[in-house]
Amino acid sequence: MADKTIYQFTAKDADGNDTSLEKYKGNVVLVVNVASECGLTNSNYTQLKEVLEKYRDQGLRIAAFPCNQFGGQEPACELDIKKFVNNNYHFEPDLYAKIDVNGDNAHPLYKFLKKEQGGTLTDAIKWNFSKFLVDKEGHPVKRYSPTTEPKDIIKDIEKLL
Repeated sequence: MADKTIYQFTAKDADGNDTSLEKYKGNVVLVVNVASECGLTNSNYTQLKEVLEKYRDQGLRIAAFPCNQFGGQEPACELDIKKFVNNNYHFEPDLYAKIDVNGDNAHPLYKFLKKEQGGTLTDAIKWNFSKFLVDKEGHPVKRYSPTTEPKDIIKDIEKLL
């Protein structure tokens, strides 16, 4: 059996459509769990936008998964989240439907990511804006803490592009 990759997973996009993550074949992907009301929101969305604009043509994609599991900081519906990100940051990542990233109801993609790239102390996602870097073959190669700024991941992104 082939190595497991993110390509075997499907997720609902922000409009509720099932989306196969196979669409990322050949792309480097930064997978991020996001929230609109977090202290890290502004710096992350601002920098994620800059990084995406700089590297999109070289094949970088950002998959953003809203999650309300950390301090209830993503209470809105997908439509409002999309509006918030577009209006405030003029940023259009691949925005997905709200999911759980921890616990029994965690999205299968997140169960896979955490297994492949365990965390310090615990594999659980610690907070909003944890990040996973996925290579062009769909393998999660690195995990970053919520406080790691997107601009500090650029060197790793460039290596994979």
